[in-house]
Amino acid sequence: MHKDVAASSPLPLDAVPSRSAPIARVELDLDERFNFRTSVLSLDTAGLHWQAAGAVAQHWPIDPALRLTHQSRAGAGCLRLEGPDGTLALWRHTQSVNPAVQRLRDGFRRLLREREGASDSVADDATVICPVCKNPMPAQAEDCPHCERAAENPPSTWILLRLWRFAKPYKKQLILGFILTLVSTFATLVPPYITMPLMDKVLIPSQRGEGIDFAVASMYLGALLGSALLAWALGYWRTYILALISERIGADLREVTFAHLLGLSLEYFGGKRTGDLIARIGAETDRLCVFLSLQLLDFATDLVMIVMTAAILVSIDPLLALVTLTPLPFIVWMAYLVRDKLRFGFEQINRTWAEVTNVLADTIPGIRVVKAFGQEQREIRRFTELNQKNLRMNDRVNRIWALFSPTVTLLTEFGLLIIWAFGIWQVGHGRVSVGVLSAFLAYISRFFTRIDSMSRFVSFTQQAAAGAKRIFDVLDCVPTVPQPNNPQPLGPIQGRIELRNVSFQHGSHTVLREIDLTIAPGEMIGLIGHSGSGKSTLANLICRFYDVSHGSITLDGRDIRSIGLADYRQHIGVVLQEPFLFFGTIAENIAYGRPGASRSEIITAARAANAHDFILRLPLGYDSLVGERGQSLSGGERQRISIARALLTNPSILILDEATSAVDSTTEKEIQKALDRLIEGRTTIAIAHRLSTLRKADRLVVLDQGLIVETGTHEDLMQRHGLYHHFYMNQIQAEEVA
Repeated sequence: MHKDVAASSPLPLDAVPSRSAPIARVELDLDERFNFRTSVLSLDTAGLHWQAAGAVAQHWPIDPALRLTHQSRAGAGCLRLEGPDGTLALWRHTQSVNPAVQRLRDGFRRLLREREGASDSVADDATVICPVCKNPMPAQAEDCPHCERAAENPPSTWILLRLWRFAKPYKKQLILGFILTLVSTFATLVPPYITMPLMDKVLIPSQRGEGIDFAVASMYLGALLGSALLAWALGYWRTYILALISERIGADLREVTFAHLLGLSLEYFGGKRTGDLIARIGAETDRLCVFLSLQLLDFATDLVMIVMTAAILVSIDPLLALVTLTPLPFIVWMAYLVRDKLRFGFEQINRTWAEVTNVLADTIPGIRVVKAFGQEQREIRRFTELNQKNLRMNDRVNRIWALFSPTVTLLTEFGLLIIWAFGIWQVGHGRVSVGVLSAFLAYISRFFTRIDSMSRFVSFTQQAAAGAKRIFDVLDCVPTVPQPNNPQPLGPIQGRIELRNVSFQHGSHTVLREIDLTIAPGEMIGLIGHSGSGKSTLANLICRFYDVSHGSITLDGRDIRSIGLADYRQHIGVVLQEPFLFFGTIAENIAYGRPGASRSEIITAARAANAHDFILRLPLGYDSLVGERGQSLSGGERQRISIARALLTNPSILILDEATSAVDSTTEKEIQKALDRLIEGRTTIAIAHRLSTLRKADRLVVLDQGLIVETGTHEDLMQRHGLYHHFYMNQIQAEEVA
């Protein structure tokens, strides 16, 4: 369980006050990572008490500084206890315990009001003070809006340390790269040191008429050449090795993020934009890769160079070195001042750029709709507005950076001026030689060049930190549909599905209520009802895209929550109203569920789906490209390919969601023939507005406002003159008018 213990830390068990009768009690059924685990949270006048098997019991006394918030989503709920310094505890649960959790939360709030001297009759719309940020918030609000906005602030640059998880496998190469950095940097510092004896022992004596000792001069020049070649070779290997490592870290980061993204529940994708997710996995990881391979490498080199240069300067002349380093504290102070502004600016730029990418991700795949409604100029305006917003954000950051970078350069020039002035005074008084001053000038030029380069690293670091935050925001999300702790192999199944007292809530909205339904192996059930009656939700629950809020769904007597998701879903085939085809060949799309299928198996599935004939009419047959989302094919052709895809996987359970509603009557007949072959011998749940497509159903189930109101065969329901009879007669009349 998550704990960020602060002022209101949980008390040990022996310090818990004697308990009174419980006001509310909840049996929580999930842990923080959405795995099934039972724990008990109770509330009495002494406070909150939490206990789980194998864990230390904890207690939090009632304190006005505490806040208990509850979030309920499609898959699971979250109860959070917060204090002045952050989150103290977090508990997750399935929606089946939502009512008990809400009673506990309301009881906690009532106790808080009593402790503060308020009556229980406080109006629901009263304003209360958030104990975290001290801002006013509505009493019935689940989360403080000010805290939510504050949570969006960019993190500190320490988030970059989390990249060590991806760098750890390459630590040996990193150590080698660091050693090469040290040695190559030392080699670049040798030439200025050699200039001291070259000036004092060769050049200055020659000006006094003593002549030049060419043997000594050659020795020093050879040392300069050798150090330059050594620095070049070491620098090459250092850059090459560290670049290889950073590219592999970036590749691992992309792979892990993408794999984690696909493992999240459907609920997560419902609140995200495609372009934003593409930008996170693409642009942000690329930015981090450049940061690790180039900018961080340059910073490490600069840092080593500065430390070594400072050490050499102090060893040559401590007083002159002290004067030389005078501007350094001012540069560090300026970098500290602009750090937060740059980090916030780059975070805003990344968000705005994600919005620009969202427009592209929406418009390009939907180009037919854009052109059909003549909305090209509207989309251009939308893109231009966001692009200009991105430009304004960049201008804001550039104004800060435009002041910072030249100021650092100015301070370095002042540093050189100070060196010249103090050095001339030292030479004039015979305290240092001309060679020492020349070496100091050579070193300090390199020193301030590196300082200027390091100042630019402030910008690069904030960009990388903003990108890392957006990536780790994805990696920190956990699926709301939990995996069982110890899933058992499913094995062969018969296909008997039972829904026992199933209810489902989406937030505060109840979608399904107390559904009891048994589907026999091989039986075809038709779901009928108005839009919003819960038909698709019922199918989604059977697929376990979401978990039930109350009750259970079993397959052959086993609760589907006890079965591994991948194992369970490989027995389910889905044919949607709008089939999605991937860019690739027709054969690849048919074999998507079974990538290793042979060409003969693909053709057999296509024949059964009545798709073989039109496929052969295409220029390359089964090797023809379907285009992005299958736009080169008609709706009926895409649907038959999706049926062939389902046939090839040979599922035991079949979900048909409005599979023929978007095609003409002639195409519908072709698809219906394919569906007849597909449903044979399979447990089938079919959703349809055209009641004629359900003529093969063994039973019809009529839903209304989340309840099953009628069930039976077509003949039975027609005789009852109920809701199904009303649907059927209205559809007959509509067809006659058409």
